[in-house]
Amino acid sequence: MLVFKRLAALAVTIGAILAGSGGALAGDGQPSPWQLNFQQSATPVMDNVISFHTFVLYIIVAITLFVLALLITIMVRFNARANPTPSRTTHNTLLEVAWTLLPVVILVIIAIPSFRLLFYQLTIPAMSAEQGDVTIKATGKQWFWTYSYPDHGNFEFDSLLVRDPQNLRPDQPRLLGVDNEVVVPVNKNIRVITTGADVIHAFAVPSFGIKVDSIPGRLNETWFKATREGVYYGQCSELCGKDHAYMPIAVRVVSEEQFKTWVEEARKKFARDDAAPITVGQSTAR
Repeated sequence: MLVFKRLAALAVTIGAILAGSGGALAGDGQPSPWQLNFQQSATPVMDNVISFHTFVLYIIVAITLFVLALLITIMVRFNARANPTPSRTTHNTLLEVAWTLLPVVILVIIAIPSFRLLFYQLTIPAMSAEQGDVTIKATGKQWFWTYSYPDHGNFEFDSLLVRDPQNLRPDQPRLLGVDNEVVVPVNKNIRVITTGADVIHAFAVPSFGIKVDSIPGRLNETWFKATREGVYYGQCSELCGKDHAYMPIAVRVVSEEQFKTWVEEARKKFARDDAAPITVGQSTAR
């Protein structure tokens, strides 16, 4: 009886936390205090990730409740007092076939939307400069990111963590704010080509549903299509050394007109000379 009272108290506590935290449970573009769910989705890919997660969660809950019901039934009906003469049955063909086939059926049900989502994530949409689509190259370095826009001019810049809290803008979170943000237009296909300059890094933005390794000597790619303006944060998601926790990713999604204005300014601010090649561990932007 004491155990049930404690479980009830725990349920009440969790309910109070959920009710008190409200919208903070799922951060919009960044982590939130007491967050218990994914960050709010900002792309079709992440919409599908959340939908698939919810679908699988329902299956997990159903299986858990079914197993719990079986355990309670066994404890109540087949304990030594209620069933003093136990059955000597050793085989039941129907049961053995059922508990073999049912898990297979459940896995197939899960696999179909899983593969559909996987192919959707990995298939880069047809890119068109006329439609305003953008390609970005992200190079992971110890410990910051270097970005270039191959289709929009000869410029490149570094993006480093703002370490001094006094230098953060009011809208920048601690340990995620950077000096130079990636800027992309809203409702456009954005292809991210990524590599590593020294060790393996990983480019990940939770609200976009993207995470891809940045490997030295190799180009990987992913894509996203942000449907809302705002600033979305991610981090390197591969243990890459001493300052692994201090190389955030900040993506600012703006209107197409604002993006064009930013490109013109970036061409002047971050212009580089192709005659001076970039070497590993060096940057031309600072």
